[in-house]
Amino acid sequence: MADGRIRVGVVGANPDRGWAARAHIPALRALPGYEITAVGTSRAASARAAADRFGVPHAFTDAAELAAHPDVDLVAITVKVPAHDALIRAALGAGKHVYCEWPLALTTAEAEGLLHLARDAGVRHAVGLQARFSPAVRYARDLVADGYVGRVTSVNVYAARGKGGAGEIPGFAAYTLDPSNGAGTLEVGAGHTLDVLEHLAGDVTALSAELAVQRTAYTVAGTDEAVKVTSPDQIAVAAVLAGGATAVVHVHDAKVTAARTRIEIAGTDGDLALVSPGPGAAAGVQIGVLALRGARGHGSPREELPIPEEYLWVPEPARGVEVLNVAQFYARFADDIRTGGRTVPGFDAGLRVHRLLDAVRLSAETGTRREVAQP
Repeated sequence: MADGRIRVGVVGANPDRGWAARAHIPALRALPGYEITAVGTSRAASARAAADRFGVPHAFTDAAELAAHPDVDLVAITVKVPAHDALIRAALGAGKHVYCEWPLALTTAEAEGLLHLARDAGVRHAVGLQARFSPAVRYARDLVADGYVGRVTSVNVYAARGKGGAGEIPGFAAYTLDPSNGAGTLEVGAGHTLDVLEHLAGDVTALSAELAVQRTAYTVAGTDEAVKVTSPDQIAVAAVLAGGATAVVHVHDAKVTAARTRIEIAGTDGDLALVSPGPGAAAGVQIGVLALRGARGHGSPREELPIPEEYLWVPEPARGVEVLNVAQFYARFADDIRTGGRTVPGFDAGLRVHRLLDAVRLSAETGTRREVAQP
């Protein structure tokens, strides 16, 4: 680390679009503990363009060379899921810390292998389950732990994106409609949502699930090309949590009307509701602003619960709708790297979500309830 700052190489830093340009790079540039020293893409022209746009000294087309560079302490991987395994292995082989976007890997077996490698490498590893770092989610988690709702008895989760109305999809996103790419509504939307469920209310011990495709095709925007949907856009899960509470989760990606997210936690003494009031609602629980409402006592109406400032620990430039949760994650990850702490989800957390999704798939395929092994 130079001057105490963690030097970051961003793999997948497309200069024109993509999650790196929209969230990772703005977050890192806003945080004083980081410096972006390298960017990488698959083409020399775009790598150089990214370096020029973001004011970064080094540009690469080979991720292994980026990871091996002495000016890189941390490798951030923000590319399509099928490439994650090889890129993480290259970074770990170079002895560098790793932040990989969720999903961690294409398969649970890959995720298991990456966790073992990361532990053997002795570096810090993180998976981008950034919904945990939403200020509203953090505050709700603390309220639950402090007994605001009493003993949790039930959780109801509804998360819907309004993609179904237009019937079009950008060409660069069409790959998400094919489950072989590991980035559909099940993996991304339900993955983030199930992680937040467990983060707030306890681990899932058993579940039953249904999967369906309701929107069977999209047109690639600006063309006449039709793309068949084979990845489920409807995920319904009924679960039992470790403390005995029941949970119902419905995630879907083909809503015609306005998108929204809602998480209700009911207990013996009260309840809490996380809701998406506006900005970022279309993206799901992992992106955007959530409001928190609560009530305690018999028949009490819910009221807005303002989020204390202590739950917002990043500077104003990092508080944009798409940037906030990622920036909050990076701020805590910097602390972990410097102190040896473990406040952000590592590859073990990613493996946990992969196993949850395996249980969802198997339950839907067999029509049976599945027990979920505890972490």
